[in-house]
Amino acid sequence: MAGGTGIGRRLTVQGWFFLTLALMVLLVVIGSAIGANLLSRTADVTDDLLQRVQPAQTEAYRLQAALVNQETGIRGYAIAADQQFLAPYTSGKQDEARSAARLRAQLRDRPGLLADLRAVERGAVAWRQDYAEPLAAAVTPGRPGAVDQATVDSGKHGFDHLRSLWAKQNVDLARAVKEGHAHLAHQRTVRNVVLSAMVAVFLLTGVALAVLVRLLVTRPLEALTKASEQVAAGDFAHRIHGDGPADLIAVAGAVEGMRRRIVAELDASREQEEVLGHQADELDAQAVELRRSNTELEQFAYVASHDLQEPLRKVASFCQLLEKRYGDKLDERGLQYVDFAVDGAKRMQVLINDLLTFSRVGRLDDIREKAGLGQALDKALRNLAASVEESDARIDRPETLPDTVGDPTLLTMLWQNLVGNALKFRRPDRAPQVSVTCEPDPENPGMWLLCVTDNGIGIPEEFTDKVFVIFQRLHSRDAYGGTGIGLALCKKIVEHHGGRIWIDSTVGEGTRFCFTLPAAEEAEDTTEGTEAVEHPEASAATDDEKALT
Repeated sequence: MAGGTGIGRRLTVQGWFFLTLALMVLLVVIGSAIGANLLSRTADVTDDLLQRVQPAQTEAYRLQAALVNQETGIRGYAIAADQQFLAPYTSGKQDEARSAARLRAQLRDRPGLLADLRAVERGAVAWRQDYAEPLAAAVTPGRPGAVDQATVDSGKHGFDHLRSLWAKQNVDLARAVKEGHAHLAHQRTVRNVVLSAMVAVFLLTGVALAVLVRLLVTRPLEALTKASEQVAAGDFAHRIHGDGPADLIAVAGAVEGMRRRIVAELDASREQEEVLGHQADELDAQAVELRRSNTELEQFAYVASHDLQEPLRKVASFCQLLEKRYGDKLDERGLQYVDFAVDGAKRMQVLINDLLTFSRVGRLDDIREKAGLGQALDKALRNLAASVEESDARIDRPETLPDTVGDPTLLTMLWQNLVGNALKFRRPDRAPQVSVTCEPDPENPGMWLLCVTDNGIGIPEEFTDKVFVIFQRLHSRDAYGGTGIGLALCKKIVEHHGGRIWIDSTVGEGTRFCFTLPAAEEAEDTTEGTEAVEHPEASAATDDEKALT
């Protein structure tokens, strides 16, 4: 270990990895080159045997068969004097020429076998010149027996010599085939032995490299890991020493520096703990005071709204009495002023009621029960039945909608505002079409994704966030009525139930509001073990709210 420490410290873990990989790649390349050479030599021997020597042996048999056909044909012609017996002789010469050409191509690098072929060819030429051609010329077609039997048999000696020549050729070819098989077996043996030796060398080299990496990298890494775990277990006084590759030494130094800093900051944190305890007590006191202040502010808002309602009623009532009693004495401008005053008072009442509704969401009677979104939508559509009939609207909705956990009244209010918004901001030249869809939220399992799509006037993309701000309007009151609080109320209801709402700007025309709500099972899990908290001012403000609404 000591002898390799200097080498190990000059290399990083990545350096050792690359060095090991380079050695393995070098072995693979060398082994691949040797194996490819052996396989190539074996393939050459195999090709020579299977594609040249053995086919040459077969072709020699064809050549000999062609010579036999010539001898048989010329003898038959000499005896029978019939021209049809010359056909085997003529075709035999053609077959002989083709077989000789193929043998010459197959044996081009074997001079001994080529000499046998040339000897057979010379013998065949001599046999034809000395016997076959003169015998054929001596025969008179149609006159059998013109040539005596002794003349016919005179060529037997020459053809026997030709048989001895091709017998020698067969022996030489058989010897070449046998030698080819022996050479192929030798090459295969050499190939198997060399490849087995290469595999053994490769495995031994891998084992040697693994042991080397174990000594120079793995053991120092395990020592560093053990020391780090000892410090992590709470023994902050244990010093960490590094050994092995350069980057492991650097990591050990960084961990040791971190240990020292932790020790220093641990002492400082203990001193700050007392300070934080005092600050926590002060924050608790401030939180109590803040809750008390919020309670007083909410009670003040209810009382102030109640007190504001009464003057507004009086203003509207007395303006109406003024119009009724003195209407015949007021000119058109005066009657218009009275209408303005009555309309302003009524709008102020509606505004105050909407503000109270907005402020109540999530504060009073925080109901958490299983509620069906389909039932809430049914109730909202019944409330909007007059608007739906008046506008001749078509409402497309799923047959069933899932359940969630929340306040059924607020969910009804959510549906009513979204569908009512689609009916209000419709195009004047077409009947409104509202589509309600529901599917699991692909981005957030356990949530439902619901969308309300209409074919109305739409909302420009740059105003998709502005419409959810309270009192924000995109149109004048003369064009479209309302207080500008409906979509802000929808956002507050959805967020109170743990979801989110937005406008999908990818729709071609009209508007698509999308919002998410938790599934009933998920919502029940998050609310299990909790109880609804009633605000202190709830019972005190109930009568005032009933009077205001």
